[in-house]
Amino acid sequence: MVLHMENHQSPLDAAFHALADPTRRAVVSRLTKGPAPVKELAKPFDMGLPSFMKHLRVLERDGLISSEKIGRVRTCRVNTERLAAAESWLSEQRALWQARTDRLADYVETQMSRSVEDAG
Repeated sequence: MVLHMENHQSPLDAAFHALADPTRRAVVSRLTKGPAPVKELAKPFDMGLPSFMKHLRVLERDGLISSEKIGRVRTCRVNTERLAAAESWLSEQRALWQARTDRLADYVETQMSRSVEDAG
């Protein structure tokens, strides 16, 4: 029996959980261009600030962003190391599947060549 315990997620699981939501992906995408205050981050979204802050809390809890409050302004920045870990995993998976599809293509070409030789 497998139990999902949110408090014991691996960093990779946490990153993909956080990125599963389009609002959070948009926030991370914006933050890859540089740090931004919460008000600026929230502006493009049609939701109240309390709802938007829940998204930021998920991103921060799962390690994809950090924030710092100076005076009345909270500024967020992306955690490039955590984002790079997710990207690295995806790249590894892409390489595995590319190798598999290349082998399949080679096999199909070999089989087709044999069929042509057998028919001729």
